[in-house]
Amino acid sequence: MSLVVGANRLELLQIAEAVAREKAIEKDLVIEAMEEAIQKAARAKYGAENEIRAQIDRDNGDIRLFRLMEVVEVVENASTEVELKIAKLDRDDVEIGEFIADPLPPIDFGRIAAQTAKQVIVQKVRDAERERQYEEYKDRAGEIITGVVKRVEYGNVIIDLGKAEAIMRRDQALPREHVRINDRIRAHIKEVRRELRGPQIFLSRTTPEFMAQLFAQEVPEIYDGIIEIKSVARDPGSRAKISVLSNDGSIDPVGACVGMRGSRVQAVVSELQGEKIDIIQWSPDPATFIVNALAPAEVAKVVMDEDKQRIEVVVPDDHLSLAIGRRGQNVRLASQLTAWTIDILTEAEESERRQEEFAAQSKMFLEALDVDETLAQLLVVEGFSELEEVAYVEPEELMSIEGIDESLVAELQQRAVDVLEARKREADDKRKELGVSDDLLKIEGMTAPMMVFLGENEVKTLDDFAGLAADELSSTEDGYFRSLKVDEEDANHMVMQARVLMGWVTEEELAEEDTSAEPEAEATEATEATEEA
Repeated sequence: MSLVVGANRLELLQIAEAVAREKAIEKDLVIEAMEEAIQKAARAKYGAENEIRAQIDRDNGDIRLFRLMEVVEVVENASTEVELKIAKLDRDDVEIGEFIADPLPPIDFGRIAAQTAKQVIVQKVRDAERERQYEEYKDRAGEIITGVVKRVEYGNVIIDLGKAEAIMRRDQALPREHVRINDRIRAHIKEVRRELRGPQIFLSRTTPEFMAQLFAQEVPEIYDGIIEIKSVARDPGSRAKISVLSNDGSIDPVGACVGMRGSRVQAVVSELQGEKIDIIQWSPDPATFIVNALAPAEVAKVVMDEDKQRIEVVVPDDHLSLAIGRRGQNVRLASQLTAWTIDILTEAEESERRQEEFAAQSKMFLEALDVDETLAQLLVVEGFSELEEVAYVEPEELMSIEGIDESLVAELQQRAVDVLEARKREADDKRKELGVSDDLLKIEGMTAPMMVFLGENEVKTLDDFAGLAADELSSTEDGYFRSLKVDEEDANHMVMQARVLMGWVTEEELAEEDTSAEPEAEATEATEATEEA
């Protein structure tokens, strides 16, 4: 590079071409850097106040040096401006506001000027090289790339990709994986960032996407789209679960991913340093999918709560440790894979809890309806769990229970209604004591017990209620209505009603929001499906 400032014309172009080839950047960028270096040296000689330009002929290497002068009526700065009548001596058609080029004699570079020029060229070439690297890799996030380990610094691995360097941070490397300098390594491009010191390419071997792409490389059916990877869950370096679906009924997705004598899955396991991989058959039915995901444990029963995306799984006593896994690994990975919260119970625990619920519900009916223990237990056995169910169910449904006739049904329902009305009056009195406004009763679905909970939490007016978020109300762990059966959708509907009543929004605006939210929700679902794959 130091030859540039002392080179003849042809050598200048040859050097530019050699540098461009070596750094894999455009030749014009190198020549522009040279022009800038010459301009900087010229300003040092003629004065920094001058607007000096240098041009290198791309064909023969000739260097032209000139000063830009603006044509003005009255000169205020002699370094950058020229009077109109003076400019017209060279060009008759020149007008005010135009710029003319005033030729300057070539300069001889001194030692300091040459050094400065060299620094400018080196910096410009480096900037161009960084920009080229960023442009090359910015759209490759998500790909698998192979590189050579260049050095290891405090657990972070610097990898030479050929045209750029990348870094794999310690937390993105597989645990207990030891890499040495000059090792070839495959990794997933997690992120490409433009930073002051140049583009930063971050690699990972721990992401679920890395495993999915390894399977796509090993299993032609995945690459061809015959088999889909629906989701991946990993405990990097230890264990993973991957769910797959076949779009061709004649192809077994699990068998295709395992390969002949396990050859395909073994190739992925070897790349991931022995990470154990469970390949799961994906199912559109959540219960079936979750049962598959908990393999190798057997499942005796499942109880689903779709609103909360939660499932209770009952397993035989001797399969509890298998279902949970070492340090909860199996159930944690199954939960990540299926996007459901999974609670594991043994058959003994489930039986004990069922007995406790049975006893509690029987006691409630016994005391509230003033019936004997046998009748209370009979109601629970038949599936009744709330007084409201007894009070408002069709009489025929109660009469279908053996031993209960029409007169007993009428008596039971009347007693249930009386108790509920008494509770309602009691709750209404209490909410009035708490100072909860009657305006809240304008909200569809609002009940006196709900208003008591609100009053106990200092929510007493329509204004207070309208300012709440849906998750503050719904039957979550911390929701005000946690003991009532109010899901987030119902809670949100009640809050929106309050905001309409307060005049914060109109019914028309809510309807527009609902309409615009539908395509957004579809787009989100499509994005999530793409990310899973």
